[in-house]
Amino acid sequence: LTVGIIHIPQGMAFALLTSVAPIYGLYTSFFPVVLYMLFGTGRHVSTGTFAILSLMTGSVIENLVPKPLDLNTTSAELADIEQRRIGVAAAIAFLMGFIMIVMFILQLGFLSTYLSEPIVKAFTNGAAFHVMISQIQSMLGLPLPRFTGNFTIFKTLISVFEALPMTNIAELIISFLCLVALVPVKEINSRFRNKLRMPIPGEIVIVLVATGVTFASSLNSRYDIQIVGQLPAGFPEPKLPALEVIPDVLGDTIAITFVGYAVSVSLAMIYAEKYRYTIDANQELLAHGISNIVSSLFSCFANSATLATTNILESAGGNTQLSGFFTSCVVLVVLIWVGPLFYYLPKAVLACINVVSLRQMFLQFQDLPELWRVSKTDFAVWVVTWLAVIILNVDMGLAVGVIFSMMTVICQTQRAQCSVLGRATNTEIYRPILQSSKCNEIPGLKILAYNAPIYYGNRNFFKEAMSHLLGLTQEKIRKREKALKVLENGQKLSISTVENGITNPAYLSDQTNLKADSGEEQIKTVIIDCSGIIFIDMTGARLFIQMYTECQKAGMQLYLAGCNGNLLRMLACSGFMKHLSTEHVFVTVHDAVSFAEQSMETSAQKTSTVWD
Repeated sequence: LTVGIIHIPQGMAFALLTSVAPIYGLYTSFFPVVLYMLFGTGRHVSTGTFAILSLMTGSVIENLVPKPLDLNTTSAELADIEQRRIGVAAAIAFLMGFIMIVMFILQLGFLSTYLSEPIVKAFTNGAAFHVMISQIQSMLGLPLPRFTGNFTIFKTLISVFEALPMTNIAELIISFLCLVALVPVKEINSRFRNKLRMPIPGEIVIVLVATGVTFASSLNSRYDIQIVGQLPAGFPEPKLPALEVIPDVLGDTIAITFVGYAVSVSLAMIYAEKYRYTIDANQELLAHGISNIVSSLFSCFANSATLATTNILESAGGNTQLSGFFTSCVVLVVLIWVGPLFYYLPKAVLACINVVSLRQMFLQFQDLPELWRVSKTDFAVWVVTWLAVIILNVDMGLAVGVIFSMMTVICQTQRAQCSVLGRATNTEIYRPILQSSKCNEIPGLKILAYNAPIYYGNRNFFKEAMSHLLGLTQEKIRKREKALKVLENGQKLSISTVENGITNPAYLSDQTNLKADSGEEQIKTVIIDCSGIIFIDMTGARLFIQMYTECQKAGMQLYLAGCNGNLLRMLACSGFMKHLSTEHVFVTVHDAVSFAEQSMETSAQKTSTVWD
């Protein structure tokens, strides 16, 4: 019941944010609640009007059906404009639902994961500023157009400053009194939510008081205060939205769909983890898809799960989807009997309700210090997304945030560190030697680990890192090849001189130089720990062939350890396994080390026998 009471003022307030009449906000607070109750999987999720979706939908409506500023516009013309506006809003909801149904059929629920937590929080915080700035003109009673496109916030602020002399003092006083009353109530509800049996319904109290005072004092006629006006009782007749505008709203609707779905699933999963039940992301697509399609037939605009009412529902003790039934009953009573009583409700009150409802979004600034401490990358994603939303607009800011977030992932895979592993004494534990002082390198072995995929984007970084750690340079490889040729020629000469009882000093000198030549000659075997390589493309597989060839030329054996099935399959398809024997592919690093140590010991014994 508490959630239903909150839905009433917020529904009307968010309808103004959507640039449609307040009655359509009440419709959107009723039909989606009933439909999600039947199809949704979130036990604590409350659906209905959501400020961010209302703002994004309103921007599209203002572009397609701008409100005339001509004071001579007739009531018939205004009614026609209002019908066109709700037609566009319903078409966006219909298309949003259709997209969700298609995503459900294709099982694309995972796409919401591309909207990471820093993106969602920065986006909602930045969008909250857009909502607040857009409500200033209603709070001041200024007859200004609603700006859309890039730099919306700055355009709106400039127009408000220019029009300040036209401020309606009565509406300014009403707005001030509403904020003075609502802000402390919100703070009390937040701080004492565990002690209060139910949140204080400050919004509905303010709505009732403001409506009564305006009616009793005739403020609308005496001081030209903008009021809600007629709220027809009952339900609208079902009809198709203005489907002809779908090509014009397709791009914006895709953004609205992803935002609505991401917020809804995020909320559902938060409470599912808290109360230990599961959420089916694809079923959520179906639930919200049906909710938007069916409700659009009854003149509703885009809807999703809502932050404020979901928190209230959880704190009030709602534990099943059945709580939506009682919520819808409260809204139903208003639609059938109480709605017309809000005729004298000032629009400035609804604007204040919009602003105060954003409190939780503004508090997300408190997460920034911890985000900076935990992950500088996520902090950068948050800041870039927020700045893009503030400076550009909501849609473009979201796109910039997603692209920047993906770029950070790509950069992290490109610049992944190639580390040298050492073994803890008398154990089978291998750790990076730079991170563990108790792990030491094994003489004659170089164990390398790379914790990233190897693909066309980072193949050069991997090659450079591996060559640097092994000392593999083209100059050194050429020197070794030259030394081997000299050694081979000297060995042939040695056979003839030994037969004559003469020692070949040149041969002995070349052999000594070859053994002592530079540091990399001490590396007999290279082991690559592939356990962190989750996948490899054809470019990366060919790089393995190249690295194997260079290691062979440098007199090093190359072994692989910890390869997954996909990695081995790609290496086999690329022809790498024609070069590397299957005996040199090991399950663990320790198996490879044991084999290498045994091979080096055997080789040392053979060499000793020959020279003895």
